[in-house]
Amino acid sequence: MSFRATVLTLYPEMFPGPLGISLAGKALAEEKWRLETVQIRDFAEGRHRMVDDTPAGGGAGMVMKPDVVARAIDHAADERPRLLMSPRGKPLTQKRVRALAEGPGAIILCGRFEGVDERVIEARDLEEVSIGDYILSGGETAAFVLLDAVVRLLPGVMGNEQSGETESFETGLLEHPHYTRPQQWEGRSIPDVLTSGNHGAIDKWRRAEAERITRERRPDLWKAYPETGKAK
Repeated sequence: MSFRATVLTLYPEMFPGPLGISLAGKALAEEKWRLETVQIRDFAEGRHRMVDDTPAGGGAGMVMKPDVVARAIDHAADERPRLLMSPRGKPLTQKRVRALAEGPGAIILCGRFEGVDERVIEARDLEEVSIGDYILSGGETAAFVLLDAVVRLLPGVMGNEQSGETESFETGLLEHPHYTRPQQWEGRSIPDVLTSGNHGAIDKWRRAEAERITRERRPDLWKAYPETGKAK
């Protein structure tokens, strides 16, 4: 069974969006994964189909109603993980992405307004996931990011399966620099080691460069990187 993503959203017309082109789009057309949307407003009641209300205790903005959201979730519910795209969630990591790619899919709730009533988060066991320390207008853009990261790891999606194994975060390091022809460009040359044909030296150079870049740009990753794995 292929990976199946169900997105709960107030704006289903946003999908597939960028997921309909490039690697993800080709894989979608080839049915290597499936995407479906659920309109949350369909589960609201009354003439106006209200999906939000004022926050208890006062304050700005509106909050998504627990009864409406719960009915939407229950409509889609099965054994797949239930995710809520949220700036207060655990940061999305390559490890979590890979775990999702190895599973049956995900149910993804895209929040709007000030957020979702806490009771439905607890009652429906939603895993809050963040793509970064910033605020978006809604969870749909974050869902694009999560699904793009997952889909590219599905079997048969990337032309060269090994290309994903050396990318940033897969080894705990940021990725090494890349070069291609021409050999000379605006007075800058491809490093000699990369055209030497010495694959052992090339591997050592790439590892050292990955460590240098990680150390300089992401000291948090460098600190967590095992000492035994660092190039000598």
